[in-house]
Amino acid sequence: MEKPLPPLVPATLYLVATPIGNLEDITLRALRTLKECDVVAAEDTRRTGQLLKHFGIAKPLLSYFQFNEARRSEEILERLGRGEKIALVTDAGSPGISDPGERVVLAARTKGFRVESVPGPCALVAALTASGLPTEEFHFIGFLPHKSGQRRRQLAALKAFAGTLILYESPYRIEKLLGELTEIFPERAVVLARELTKKFEEYLRGTPVELLAQIKSRSLKGEFVVLIGGQAASE
Repeated sequence: MEKPLPPLVPATLYLVATPIGNLEDITLRALRTLKECDVVAAEDTRRTGQLLKHFGIAKPLLSYFQFNEARRSEEILERLGRGEKIALVTDAGSPGISDPGERVVLAARTKGFRVESVPGPCALVAALTASGLPTEEFHFIGFLPHKSGQRRRQLAALKAFAGTLILYESPYRIEKLLGELTEIFPERAVVLARELTKKFEEYLRGTPVELLAQIKSRSLKGEFVVLIGGQAASE
């Protein structure tokens, strides 16, 4: 006879990873946490509402995103103080990884509340493991600054790193990024991963200039995970 699963712990913040594309990637533990929590704090309540509806889950939703993090963090701490079980989710992937979550986790830890990760989909891990680039050492940057000078300085500072570099980029700035990589990392192997876990998942490989030529000849949608091979011998 199977043992019953332990119930959720009161006054706990659960960081629940959600699918980055394919809904089958949600875990059984994530579904149970979402079903048993008292409230779901979501980056986009509409998008999370659709996810919950797909799995037949009805829960109160609390909006939690970049521009209301401070105010909402206070409310979440108050709810935790009342013993509530709170699930924090982002639009896709793992909370806190280039998405809201870091601030409230620190605040909860500082106040002595319990924080539990419910791991699952993460775009950077999915892209890295299938990229063909070295995985034993890597550095994740997230999104680069929008201003050109700041972007170039940050990229130049990473030239000496021996492992694989990983960053996120939007389809609106991917051409700009490849131009910058052509200047700073001209000989590096680069992999562009897009539409991860979806029907049109794709990995493009080449030097920055080769990929720039491909990008200019196509209209590519979806957020990119960009992976840059480690320091070349010629460098």
